[in-house]
Amino acid sequence: MTKPHLLIFESWDEWDIVPMQEAYTLVPMPQSGKVADLPPDTIPQITAMAFRGHSTLDAEIIDALPNLRMIANYGVGYDTIDVAHATAKGIKVSNTPDVLTEDVADLAVGMVIAQSRGMVGASDWIRSGNWAQDGAFRLQRKVSGKRVGIVGLGRIGRAVAERLAPFDCDLHYFARAPKDTPGWTHHDDIADLAKAVDILVICLSGGSETAGIISRQVIEALGPEGLLVNASRGTTVDEAALLDALESGALGAAALDVFLNEPHIDPRFMASDNVLLQPHQSSGTIETRKVMGELQRENLAAFFAGKPLVTPVN
Repeated sequence: MTKPHLLIFESWDEWDIVPMQEAYTLVPMPQSGKVADLPPDTIPQITAMAFRGHSTLDAEIIDALPNLRMIANYGVGYDTIDVAHATAKGIKVSNTPDVLTEDVADLAVGMVIAQSRGMVGASDWIRSGNWAQDGAFRLQRKVSGKRVGIVGLGRIGRAVAERLAPFDCDLHYFARAPKDTPGWTHHDDIADLAKAVDILVICLSGGSETAGIISRQVIEALGPEGLLVNASRGTTVDEAALLDALESGALGAAALDVFLNEPHIDPRFMASDNVLLQPHQSSGTIETRKVMGELQRENLAAFFAGKPLVTPVN
């Protein structure tokens, strides 16, 4: 029996690539990113793709595959996929929601603690010999009891808040409408939220609706003692305004797992000693990545079996 052709993006771990090889004839996306560079006789055989990574899956790529009917995304966010165009062409899209929530929340809270307590700098202080030569590391900021604002109280935002509640943090959040929360304070304006808190944690989805929503005004409202933490999407923050504020002292510090133009981020970040940098690794645990791959393959199997998708986007 001939196995269906599956277009795949990026590199894959063995626990994902082996079962995909068993079920499909895998067709790697060319490094050029152009469908036209695939063998001509292969292009019409591709009816589904396993999308992975943070590159753009736009209308040009979709239109270059005349028989494409399914896009299985590896990840919860699908803002880099032109879902509207896919939907208009009758192409199904799936993602891998829920399974990332705990890991993303863990890393967000970990960044709050690591940056507040200067853990990376303190480790470097020892390794460089400064502790023995120059004495104690400089004093840092506490986390317990801080006023924390969560921008976006979806699954991830709520998980972040629930992790910080035992730290006796005064919890505030931005959402379109008040949520059912245990005494947390609702704000309908992000700048007002930023003024009210010490730490601002961004837990929004990406896409056009949230692009630049953490504006210069919001960043300046957080202030010179404030900490901004982003484990959502780089597009949610006015990155130029963030860098300006970090360099001028208008913002105290930042901890970032996401950026514009990843992985080729703005070199100004490298020169800032008040920002903690992470390589977009919020879901980067073995356990979660295995589950993500399984769910992606379940959606593909459902498509090829003519069944409803497990986690449809459109």
